[in-house]
Amino acid sequence: MNITVFFKKLFGIKTETQEPFMKKFLIVGLGNIGPKYENTRHNIGFKIVDAFVKEHEGSFTTEKLGDIAKLKIKGKPVIVLKPNTYMNLSGKAVMYWMKQENIQVENLLVITDDLNIDFGTLRMKGKGSSGGHNGLKDIQEKFNTGAYPRFRFGVGSQYRKGEQVDFVLGEWSKEEESAMIERIPTCVNAVTSFITAGLANTMNAFNGK
Repeated sequence: MNITVFFKKLFGIKTETQEPFMKKFLIVGLGNIGPKYENTRHNIGFKIVDAFVKEHEGSFTTEKLGDIAKLKIKGKPVIVLKPNTYMNLSGKAVMYWMKQENIQVENLLVITDDLNIDFGTLRMKGKGSSGGHNGLKDIQEKFNTGAYPRFRFGVGSQYRKGEQVDFVLGEWSKEEESAMIERIPTCVNAVTSFITAGLANTMNAFNGK
């Protein structure tokens, strides 16, 4: 089954009698809400979408299941979501807003941290496994597929065995924070490119940077 048809069926949208989806995008930054988590490695998704919305002169408002910003980039409607469900229940918010805004799965981009990538390295893919990430795991369980675009920011794996959770929920070191801040504009450019130039071109331009 075509993946777009699958998602239309998942969301209860008729594929033959209704008009096709609008060319609209949903950009999701994963993270945990509250000051306790604000500067943790696990919240890099929030930081990237905050910078992305600021770059495009938008602002967030609190709506159902998260903070939402609505932008237009080169005429394309863009919804930016920061779920307020906490990381482990991210899929609930993503599903709700995809259905609410009638968004095709290929126009979804989920932004997250990744322990399996060297610090500061960027990687965008059209599908994949959760890689042990609880936010991606919940989205995959809600969708019943891993076939959706995701953009991962490497946080490295400089932790001792059994301390993975403490590492991702820990704050950046001063050196990491400085380097992370320098990487944010490139991340914003990559997200913008996903919307304006497409997944394949963006992967070619930014993966491994």
